[in-house]
Amino acid sequence: MRLLRNGDFRRLWISGTISGIGSWLLVVAIPVHVFQLTGSAAATGLTVALEAVPALIVGPWAGVLLDRWNLSRAMWLADLASAAAVALILFADSADRIWLVYVAVLAENLATTVFRPAARALTPAVVGTGEDLAAANSLSAFSGSVIRLAAPPLGALVLTGPGITFVLILDIISYLLSAAIIASISYRRLVTETQTDKGFQALKEGLRGVARSKILSGILIANGVFLTANAGATALLVPFTVERLEAPGQTVGYLISGLGAGFLLGAALSPKALTWLSIRDLLIVTQLAVGAAFFALFNAPNIPSAIAATALIGFPGSILLITAETTVQRVAPTELLGRIGSLFFAMDSLTVVIGALTAPALAGLIGLPLTLNTIAAFAVLAAPVTLVAVPSHPAKLSRTKHPTP
Repeated sequence: MRLLRNGDFRRLWISGTISGIGSWLLVVAIPVHVFQLTGSAAATGLTVALEAVPALIVGPWAGVLLDRWNLSRAMWLADLASAAAVALILFADSADRIWLVYVAVLAENLATTVFRPAARALTPAVVGTGEDLAAANSLSAFSGSVIRLAAPPLGALVLTGPGITFVLILDIISYLLSAAIIASISYRRLVTETQTDKGFQALKEGLRGVARSKILSGILIANGVFLTANAGATALLVPFTVERLEAPGQTVGYLISGLGAGFLLGAALSPKALTWLSIRDLLIVTQLAVGAAFFALFNAPNIPSAIAATALIGFPGSILLITAETTVQRVAPTELLGRIGSLFFAMDSLTVVIGALTAPALAGLIGLPLTLNTIAAFAVLAAPVTLVAVPSHPAKLSRTKHPTP
């Protein structure tokens, strides 16, 4: 594969894959560990909720840092910080030390708030903004989907065998390996005079960068609608499985596997899909397809039908997210890409909080079946928002700048 002959991208992709494996091992292990220590569903839920806080509060400021700093250095330092954060959990061996888990979760996700937008900004820097960019995002999404399928059940398996200490050590090692690989990336970016603004002024420049671009602001708003619906659906997935499908709660794992299978297929086809339709049309088609698949899922009569529906969600959903990310990387000014990327991640976290809090409350008021179909309708609403907010032939998408050494 030509893309993997690019040494800097190859290192970036391998490091992201390694650290991703470690992180996804903890997706099941940490909530289970917290519940085993405390016996409290509220304590377990707080652990999950804390994951969204850093990107929402600190994320935009992290973008200011990234636009004036070496991206690869920011990434390997973030990996080292994540390793130190996970190491804290090793000392959380009783209910009265559960606060160490909360501190670790906040610290790890604070580091992730730096790592993710830095990776988004570094990718077009090392592969350019032409065809290789779409292929790079597709490859990263594909490997991420494989990890998402395999790592959580593997984490649960290891948790029941060697135990939480072994899982934590694996995650720490994955972060250290990722840091070592990223540190060897040769690309270096020089900070220009336009990148020396301080504090609020620098953050305002990022906000203006989004506001001045109809395609960036349009995608931000439309994706906000879509991801809010997605967060609401995720929050109600277990009640839906138990109450509507009359299946054990662990059956959710099969639904997630179906979603992952759809994501794999979508990631593989997304570079081709970007050549079939305009950006706006592709976003609209995939948003409508995901909304329709949500309706199919929430009205599925049995488990096999629900699994098929989640695969139908994952396929266009993967293309949708890859298309949006590639477009942001191509359109955003290079000197603002860190700030703009962080603003998008902050919006992602905001939608998680809104969707996760609103959906259960709404289900309590109008019932689960009506709430689920309302969520599906809200997902469909992203399509007309895109139609209105995103220009049909946005300028700058033909940019094919190539990386400079």
